[in-house]
Amino acid sequence: MSMTPNTTSMPSHHILSVLVQNRAGVLARVSSLFARRGYNIFSLAVAPTEDPDFSRITIVVDVESAPLEQIVKQLFKLIDVVKISELDPRRSVERELMMATVRVASEDRGQVVELANIFEGKILAVGTEAITVSLEGSPDKLDDFEELLRGYGIVELQRTGRVALPKLDKEARTRPHKNGKAS
Repeated sequence: MSMTPNTTSMPSHHILSVLVQNRAGVLARVSSLFARRGYNIFSLAVAPTEDPDFSRITIVVDVESAPLEQIVKQLFKLIDVVKISELDPRRSVERELMMATVRVASEDRGQVVELANIFEGKILAVGTEAITVSLEGSPDKLDDFEELLRGYGIVELQRTGRVALPKLDKEARTRPHKNGKAS
């Protein structure tokens, strides 16, 4: 069963892109706000932006666990929050990274390698009884790959959580100049 939305139906989650000041404790304050309010976080990713003074937190929240307006109001009460954007899953680009160690006999190893190649994954490590693979892509792609790996026996699996940005407007494309400003 896929946990990601069908692109033709209503999304089952909100994607919030929260720009915060890059200071110690910001992530703890944001996550504790969600815990105190009982909001279910489906995915959380944070990293500095192109400006080292700011970080972007991408939070994927289950639609049923949290009214969006309430989440936004609560987040804006945090002093380090600079900007909040909701990203519509149908109008954003989402990516995730997955690493999985799969128990596989040497005679079946080629099947897992071929599966990784089909999905444009990478082989990270090969042992006598297992193989570790990685895959980057849309959450749906990772869900499909994970489901196929289950047939071999997943020993360990880790996913990073989603990062997302708005899709570019194809009508108003801009090209960066050499000095970094758009034309």
